[in-house]
Amino acid sequence: MTTQIARTNGSSPTPAEAVFDFDVAIIGAGTAGMSAYREASQYTDSIALIDGGPLGTTCARVGCMPSKLLIAAAEAAHAGSKAPQFGVRYGEPSIDGKAVMSRVRSERDRFVGFVEQAVLGFEKGEVIREYARFEDDHTLRLSSGRKITARSIVIATGSRPSIPQELFSAGERLIVNDDVFNWTDLPGSVAVFGAGVIGLELGQALHRLGVRVRLFARNDNVGPLTDPLVREYAANAFSAEFSAIWHAKTRITREGEGVIVRWGDEPEQQERFDYLIAATGRAPNLDRIGLENTTLRRSVTGVPEYDPLSGRAGQSHIFIAGDAAPDLPLLHEAADEGRLAGENAARFPHSYRRARRAPIGIVFSDPQIAIVGLSYAALMARSERAFVTGEVSFEDQGRARVMGNNKGLLRVYAEHKTGLFLGAEMVGPSAEHIAHLLAWTIQTGMTVEQILQMPFYHPVLEEGVRTAFRTAHHALGFAPNPPMRCIDCGPGA
Repeated sequence: MTTQIARTNGSSPTPAEAVFDFDVAIIGAGTAGMSAYREASQYTDSIALIDGGPLGTTCARVGCMPSKLLIAAAEAAHAGSKAPQFGVRYGEPSIDGKAVMSRVRSERDRFVGFVEQAVLGFEKGEVIREYARFEDDHTLRLSSGRKITARSIVIATGSRPSIPQELFSAGERLIVNDDVFNWTDLPGSVAVFGAGVIGLELGQALHRLGVRVRLFARNDNVGPLTDPLVREYAANAFSAEFSAIWHAKTRITREGEGVIVRWGDEPEQQERFDYLIAATGRAPNLDRIGLENTTLRRSVTGVPEYDPLSGRAGQSHIFIAGDAAPDLPLLHEAADEGRLAGENAARFPHSYRRARRAPIGIVFSDPQIAIVGLSYAALMARSERAFVTGEVSFEDQGRARVMGNNKGLLRVYAEHKTGLFLGAEMVGPSAEHIAHLLAWTIQTGMTVEQILQMPFYHPVLEEGVRTAFRTAHHALGFAPNPPMRCIDCGPGA
């Protein structure tokens, strides 16, 4: 199907009437690309979904799902270690590395298979299993040499691991998290570089599965945390379980079938590892699609300037979504961005901005980490830092102590003038669930006063959330602080 349209939106010059091969071309068939396709297909059948790489999405193939499979095995291995406090004792776990990785690979392949079936089963449009590069704002050259044109284009090219140059000294012993999920057995030792989401999750999981692990971080970073008190608490909690250096200057050399990592000043320390895992972030796949051949304005990082509320790059007919727009590289954000970009691309030139959902991010470590709404750093960066903080430690929280899972700190932030709940950072038990409750309250625009009118059962972890908001309520000047060490004070207190 071809489309004729008059150009009236202020994008790059085209003839008054142009004929295109497709209404919408989508580069990338990952989470964002698939969402863009499904949304665009509600408005047009003339869609090209283009991807020359392996199908299956970052999440299913090398991200969310295989990492959680590894974490699930690690949790099973670690479960008995907490039993003695209850008067129950188990022997040391026997870990079959080949069986662990066999299940990880098998279930990973199952998830990937579902995604592949979905892409190849799309009924509308055309799935093109090739790579694409821009030749101009409307033209894409495929890896076969064929050219196609599109009225509007969605860039959903995803991301890849980003590796600092100094880590390449490890040679063939350098791997990324993508490689871990293809192991057929667990190694004896690994050095994990990077303490972001990937580094924390993999490092702790491998440690619990009997691998000798040392984690090397920079700038005292612990996951995505920005609140200095929560970050310090998290660093101490993780350091109590496995070896971690939160601000390391290192030297790396290859030696035989392993790699030597040296760190520290006087005396210098060193340790030998089987592998070095680079968990040092991901970079958007934008440097290989010919953006230099377009009229798009790009930032110093190479990312096109775009509106996150519409996905639109400048005033053009080109949209960007998912990890290619690296503000929030999370699956649910990629899906939302894909739907937004797909709708606007298909309806172009009628493109609109949409309100985004409340931000939510989770690290599946133990204790878990969560950030919802505005982070501490984002609030501190505001010209008016008019917010108050409430907090609760889970060390004395009633339900947490009953379960013997009482490590954690939650800090909540509220606007000083209005009491509006703005955001929170947390390390602690069931953060993945508490984060959802907090994100929902932010999205509904609740104040601290309104939150405290909500029901809280006893005894539950959520009573700790109430305590945090009670201290914020006090900081706002509305009420006294709750009594100390009240074990949540019981129902109705």
